[in-house]
Amino acid sequence: MKILVQKFGGTSVKDEESRLSAEKHIKHAISSGYKVIVVVSAIGRMGDPYATDSLLSLIDGEKSYLDLRERDMLLSVGETISTAVFTNQLKKNGIHAVGLTGQSAGIRTNEDFGQAKVQDVDTSAIYEYLKINDVVVVAGFQGVSDNGHVTTIGRGGSDTTAALLGGAFKAACIDIFTDVSGMMTADPRLVEKAQFLKVVSYNEVSNMAHEGAKVIDPKAVEIAQQAGIPIRIRSTYQSVTDTGTLITNTKMQSDPQRLVTGIAHVPHLVQFTIETTKELQESLFNLLAQSGFSLDFINIFPGKIVFTLPQTISEKAKELLNEQKISYATHENCAKVAIVGAGITGVPGVTAKIVTAMAKLNIPIYQSADSYTTIWILIEEKDLKEALTELHEAFLQSN
Repeated sequence: MKILVQKFGGTSVKDEESRLSAEKHIKHAISSGYKVIVVVSAIGRMGDPYATDSLLSLIDGEKSYLDLRERDMLLSVGETISTAVFTNQLKKNGIHAVGLTGQSAGIRTNEDFGQAKVQDVDTSAIYEYLKINDVVVVAGFQGVSDNGHVTTIGRGGSDTTAALLGGAFKAACIDIFTDVSGMMTADPRLVEKAQFLKVVSYNEVSNMAHEGAKVIDPKAVEIAQQAGIPIRIRSTYQSVTDTGTLITNTKMQSDPQRLVTGIAHVPHLVQFTIETTKELQESLFNLLAQSGFSLDFINIFPGKIVFTLPQTISEKAKELLNEQKISYATHENCAKVAIVGAGITGVPGVTAKIVTAMAKLNIPIYQSADSYTTIWILIEEKDLKEALTELHEAFLQSN
């Protein structure tokens, strides 16, 4: 049995026209000899009645009186509705299909509600349905605990569902359908000359996704990589023969000399600087962890630590530090820029090129860090568009 996993995001199932575009890709897969596992997100985005954020607004968002278990009970409804609507359309148009919730599909999780961890995928039910159907439509983003409670697996959970099912069924490929044609070298809304990427490695895409590129959830990339299943980022609205961006371990033979693959960014950050002693450093990190703060861009010095937090939670962090009488300084309205590429490993002069590009525009760099495949810098958000354009020019225009 040849199996293909196709995931359709909220914009791909938002209305009948979009769902018909999605259906064309399913029909093409069936005609190519595949059984298809389709994973769907909730219909549309904020403002659409069954989108996840719209459902959340019904209970006053983060101010809700529901506990996390009860909140998951509500939020899982969006994908369930989408599954029923999409399955109905497929059947109406003569496709042998069946719709399943995460529970019916065998997705078992723990009870870490809101961000549940998938512990097992029982493939038996889907296999049985695929014997008599061409398509099984599965509600993404959700599973069930051993106690029978509906759980959700966090933002980007439908991508994760698709990757888990792809691995469990040893699928030929995992297709992630969205409203863009694939991965780009930078955000085209900020960089006019951003280029399409035909082939990218798992590690590069994972790094770009972690650093703000929102085409795919990084957890899904990591799951697919572990299973050795290739991923394609494709547009629902383009031809069924357009294969988009391929994510794989395969060496990029088309451009083996590529130094930088892409430039990603995360806006709306606040930089914290805290003068510390050795004792305070240890207690401070424990305090922040116990209070639920996940720090990013951490630099540790003998008498100082520096880190960033999203603006949305920075005020809570300030309140905590004030309560503990810990003095700090902040730099508001920052953005993190990540220069990503497997080709930069061991290559001298990459950081120098970044520094030169920023100096050319008189853009200060407030923090930096690097790994084998990524170099990060922190700048002021007001300089983001100029910085991205200049870095793209420096590293990617000649590619």
